[in-house]
Amino acid sequence: MINLTIQRFGRLNLAPAVGWLLGECMAASGKQELWTQQQPEVLEALRLQAVVQSVESSNRIEGVTIAADRLKPVVMGTSRPRDRSEQELAGYRKALDWIFSRKRHVAFSPEVVLKLHALAQGGMSGDAGRWKEKNNEIIEILPNGERRIRFRPASASETPFSMDKLCAEYESIQEARHYAELLNIATAVFDLLCIHPFRDGNGRVSRLVTAFLLTQTGFNVCRFVSLERLVEERKEEYYRVLEQCSEGWHAGRNDITPWWIFFLSILRSAYAQFGRQFQSKSAAAPKSDLVRDAISEQIGSFTFADVAGHIPTASRQLIKKVMAQMKTEGLIKVSGKGRGAVWEVVKKG
Repeated sequence: MINLTIQRFGRLNLAPAVGWLLGECMAASGKQELWTQQQPEVLEALRLQAVVQSVESSNRIEGVTIAADRLKPVVMGTSRPRDRSEQELAGYRKALDWIFSRKRHVAFSPEVVLKLHALAQGGMSGDAGRWKEKNNEIIEILPNGERRIRFRPASASETPFSMDKLCAEYESIQEARHYAELLNIATAVFDLLCIHPFRDGNGRVSRLVTAFLLTQTGFNVCRFVSLERLVEERKEEYYRVLEQCSEGWHAGRNDITPWWIFFLSILRSAYAQFGRQFQSKSAAAPKSDLVRDAISEQIGSFTFADVAGHIPTASRQLIKKVMAQMKTEGLIKVSGKGRGAVWEVVKKG
């Protein structure tokens, strides 16, 4: 019988460092809300940058990489995936799009987790969107090449029940509002990693679930800063903390405090990075450059109105001027005239 950490949530002690980090994140979230009401073109530039970094880093943590010149075309959908690695990166982008396009509250459920897994696997896996059918182990490869079992997750037979219970208890704690939302999110993500519900792709799904739960509760920094990149930069610490906090998890005796500190410190770093980047781009970026970025990041065919919608503070005259320049430079092409004109980014290579 599995004893989820989240079941013991109310009996866990709150270390001073956790309380301080919670306060820092809450204060930073309030500042972000003020900034996001200004200069939407800067936010769009940050959003597109974060998407590419998130897709690249989350997959690279799991050893999935593609050629540098293929990264942006695959992630932005301007080039078809050529192999499984590229398909998985494209799938991760689709999963992020699904998360960030939700307009209403969506309850955390096993169906959501399965959907994110199916999208992130990119359709290249026969068990995409299905719980594991065999027991799995988390293996560490030592410097000398030896393999060590770092953790034995929940068994395949326990997984469906454990995921049902995890999601139900997360929602119950959210509804009761007795505990900090960020700690509830961090705890749910940790238990998901300990259950390890899929044959493959568990790490990527845990990071997608993190983005899903944060955005559903109004912590939107992951839209503009890649949490995946920040985790990748501290990958060794990430794995060390997970191993430390998973000791005694099956028996309900594990200490989750180090994971809370790690999770909140990543979020705090994201808010700090958002502030620096927003202020830097707001002060330094010529508006014409932001228009160029918005046009270059368009996927498939687009219209003048699509570009204007991304950068509402840019004048129609400026957008027309930049589009004309980019057409002359061979960067975009157009079909039709006037309001019926349809544009497309010219693919290179």
